[in-house]
Amino acid sequence: MLPRLRHRRGDGGAAQGLLGRIPGAHPAMSDTIETPVISAPPLRGKRILVAKPGLDGHDIGAKVIALALRDAGAEVIYTGLRKSPGFIARVAVDEDVDAVGLSILSGSHKELVADAIAALADQGASNIPVFVGGTIPEEDVAMLLALGVTAVFTADMKLDDVVAAVAERLAERSAASASSRSGTC
Repeated sequence: MLPRLRHRRGDGGAAQGLLGRIPGAHPAMSDTIETPVISAPPLRGKRILVAKPGLDGHDIGAKVIALALRDAGAEVIYTGLRKSPGFIARVAVDEDVDAVGLSILSGSHKELVADAIAALADQGASNIPVFVGGTIPEEDVAMLLALGVTAVFTADMKLDDVVAAVAERLAERSAASASSRSGTC
């Protein structure tokens, strides 16, 4: 069974921010890892799979992203390290997720992302948005988007911006889906 990061609230009010819960967080990164208190979690009801494909052995960034998504209201399923694209696709389908986030630091993002998108298609899940984050050179962003990636997040992006972009893209997807079901465009 895969671990789930449950959305936990403090006093029953707004979701609690992330800063202060990361032991040993470097003070210079405080503006990069702080999330504000959110009164209406923008990702409430969304299920997001966070995965580390390939041979990466470093998952702190993926865990920080997972916590930020959880703080924004999402139910997060984290696969752990060194998962194959096929495994990630199977879990995405089995868990009925709204999005997949791939964290890649190894430099193998071109192959791993292409394989993950192909594996999702093989599972009949090409409609699941795929977000990619990590050490991604700027010159590779357009190629990843052309493969079908919904958005690419580089290591220097603020967590608030990542969460806002994920929420925005999923809201656009929900609106488009609702529009197509009602017969309007």
